Amino acid sequence: MANNPKKNLIPKNNSPKNNYQVWLLVSLIIVIIGLTYFSRSKDLVSINMKRFEEMLVAGDVSKVTVVNKEFVEVTLNQEAVKKDRYKNEIGQGSPFSITQGPHYTMRILSPEKFVEEFEKFQQQLPENKQIGLNVEKREDFSGWFVSWAIFFLLIFGFWLLMRRMTTGGAGGQIFNIGKSRAALFDAENKVKITFSDVAGLDEAKEEVEEVVQFLRNPSKYTNLGGKIPKGVLLVGPPGTGKTLLAKAVAGESGVPFFSLSGSDFVEMFVGVGAARVRDLFKQAKEKAPCIIFIDEIDAIGRSRGKGQMPGANDERENTLNSLLVEMDGFATDSGVIIMGATNRPDVLDSALLRPGRFDRQISIDKPDIKGRETIFKVHLRPIKLDNDVNPKKLAALTPGFAGAEIANVCNEAALIAARKDKKAVEMDDFQSAIDRVIGGLEKKNKIISPDEKKIVAYHEAGHAVSGWFLEHADPLVKVSIVPRGVAALGYAQYLPKEQFLYTTEQMLDEICMSLGGRAAEEIIFNKISTGALSDLERTTKMAYSMVSVYGMNEEIGHISFYDPKRSDYAFDKPYSEATATKIDQEVKKLIDAAYERTKQLLLEKRDALEAIAQELLEKEIIFQNDLERLIGKRPFEHKTVYQEFTEEHDNGEADEEAKKSLNQGEEDKEKLEKSEQK
Repeated sequence: MANNPKKNLIPKNNSPKNNYQVWLLVSLIIVIIGLTYFSRSKDLVSINMKRFEEMLVAGDVSKVTVVNKEFVEVTLNQEAVKKDRYKNEIGQGSPFSITQGPHYTMRILSPEKFVEEFEKFQQQLPENKQIGLNVEKREDFSGWFVSWAIFFLLIFGFWLLMRRMTTGGAGGQIFNIGKSRAALFDAENKVKITFSDVAGLDEAKEEVEEVVQFLRNPSKYTNLGGKIPKGVLLVGPPGTGKTLLAKAVAGESGVPFFSLSGSDFVEMFVGVGAARVRDLFKQAKEKAPCIIFIDEIDAIGRSRGKGQMPGANDERENTLNSLLVEMDGFATDSGVIIMGATNRPDVLDSALLRPGRFDRQISIDKPDIKGRETIFKVHLRPIKLDNDVNPKKLAALTPGFAGAEIANVCNEAALIAARKDKKAVEMDDFQSAIDRVIGGLEKKNKIISPDEKKIVAYHEAGHAVSGWFLEHADPLVKVSIVPRGVAALGYAQYLPKEQFLYTTEQMLDEICMSLGGRAAEEIIFNKISTGALSDLERTTKMAYSMVSVYGMNEEIGHISFYDPKRSDYAFDKPYSEATATKIDQEVKKLIDAAYERTKQLLLEKRDALEAIAQELLEKEIIFQNDLERLIGKRPFEHKTVYQEFTEEHDNGEADEEAKKSLNQGEEDKEKLEKSEQK
């Protein structure tokens, strides 16, 4: 379907914004400050009647004025102004006020009594020191103006604050607080991200590419009786590329694209969220066909009435109800497709997830080794690389990494290489970046006692030996006793296998490997330390999962007490107290048996434990080839994921080379036959 350019374009005003409100506010403040300054510059020194009589006797007064029958202003003559005793008192004002006066003031209770006493005192003075008395009535407009100006300033400041608080897509006036805050991307400000910038999400791209085709050519599907899907929900862990995929849809579709977050509907005023939902869909229908993308939709899409007091969250529920009504509606051919993204689909309301609202749910998981390779290739494009950098090896060394973490690794590697003044980023820089992302910042200057360093070395050696001689444990890649992060004194990197199903034997071997550090400490030092905290946390979690979730315990049986919708802080349990006691007992039995098994293994391989620990104390960092040199190869034939991946790739390249050589041989044979015929 061709887009109407007049319909999809929004007129934009590229001229600078008219900030007359700010200039008006600044001008008003300057006027108030100026009036206050000038009024304060004429503040007079207060005196009493005795001091006033002393001034009269000394002949320093040139003028006396009674103002509004409330106070008296005293003006000094020019000779008195120059005296030191007056300079210290009246020298704080402006030069004009010092020269012209008045200089002093005095409060009076009764003007008639003051006039009577003043005339009596004047008669006692010589004629050359007698002065007249003036009476004035004044109106103080400056104080009145300042008080009203401050009042209007408060009103104007409150209005400006409300305007800033309610700035949105409709210009931000206070009466437009219910307008949608969605950012619109159309022909003028088109998103430049395309599907070529999205790697490792091939299946998800196929799904959303079909949505793009729906919008570009809907007749292809409607001619066969199909309907355009109303909603697409992107579900996946953080950092896997949900928002990036939505931006790619915006760049590829060529239709107006409304982008906003679920929190944009939330406001302190009642009813604003529902009004913004209605305004958003009103704008979308005017721009149809178009796409609405709501990121973090769980902010408004949580299940209604669960775990809340009655009436405690009516505003969010009203917003969700309005969204449900707008998504369902009556017009099935409006051409508005809603895309949502969340990493918590378990908390969403079931009415929001049903077909007719979100017809498609696309799961975006963390990429596998091939997906990580393609993601690395995308993020390695702008980086100056050395010849030894291999994206396949990087993909194998980063199991469980999401796209955002891979981007962080590439950026950290470039920063590390720049810090070392290198011309290109080498493989060692990527190794350091991976260690930084997994283990934290390396702290070479951290002071560790020799005894602690020895404990850490044997602890990590225990992990390495137990993982090396357990069949189902993950093979070791690197061991380091250089402190990292906040409290990690040692660090070991393993290369887990890319799999989704785990057997009982595999999980038991993982538990034994996690307990290898604690067992090594007990064997060598006959005491244990607090360094096994993270190992014990992982072991306890795995053991409870085996017993109460995966049904891998004979005593409990094939029962799972896992409920994805149940909160971790719920007080009720889906089993009795007797069952809870039995679960605790079985978990303890399982961990105790695994610990004894690990101790026996390390006692049998004590020579290997000593060799690895001494190598760690000497070098601080050892790799897989060092383990093979010290204790021999693993006694198992299982290949690592990296070996399988590289061998498969090498075989594929060999097949391609064989095909090329075969084709080349046939071409040479044809050339020879043609030459013989000639």
